[in-house]
Amino acid sequence: MSVLEGERRRQYLEALGVEVWVRRDLPEPQAVPPLAAVPVVGPQVAMPPVPRPAPRPEAWDALAAEVAACERCPLHEGRLNTVFGVGNREADWLVIGEAPGAEEDKRGEPFVGRAGQLLNSMLGALGLKRETVYIANILKCRPPGNRDPRPEEVVACSSYLARQIELIGPKIVLAVGRIAAQNLLEVTTPIGKLRGQVHTLGPQRIPLVVTYHPAYLLRTPSEKRKAWQDLLLARRVLEGRS
Repeated sequence: MSVLEGERRRQYLEALGVEVWVRRDLPEPQAVPPLAAVPVVGPQVAMPPVPRPAPRPEAWDALAAEVAACERCPLHEGRLNTVFGVGNREADWLVIGEAPGAEEDKRGEPFVGRAGQLLNSMLGALGLKRETVYIANILKCRPPGNRDPRPEEVVACSSYLARQIELIGPKIVLAVGRIAAQNLLEVTTPIGKLRGQVHTLGPQRIPLVVTYHPAYLLRTPSEKRKAWQDLLLARRVLEGRS
């Protein structure tokens, strides 16, 4: 890692509220402790490889057009844009949030604004760029007043997300926030009890790790260190070390 890359990693970690220790005898900062030094809570499960489908641009185009014209639930009446998803359609990492907010509705892209900037820093701390992962939401339309998604709205959108997951064939899913985690795992368990362990998603048993939503971390900076531990866990799972 170059000095420039090390400095960028340090900046990302500082944005996450993670204290960075620098050894005086080294020319560049050491951003994180060895992965083995970070404890993992929960079962250690060896995950089978997830088969990746061949890229199908026409399938993506058809799905995007279907979402753009969707009127399955009343949310379409108040939207400015549907928020389909963004990123690498062959990504190893799939990041799933809950629903678009006001800025996302305006721009038609998930995780923009302050929460999106923090998510970019979270990914950057792992050496990932936003465009190298795929980012989507449980809902494709903004709930009014940024309220929580209703069960019938989640059901109406569920096939769209399921199809995206099928087309991407991710190796790891990062469920961002309580709403996303509970709906993906079909549980009502508090997020504090869902994070720190490896779950699986769908018939493909894709490894899934839960972490806090960036908007929550902006309100509660003291939890950023836990979010960093979640990211490290997800990386270990992807690398087959968990």
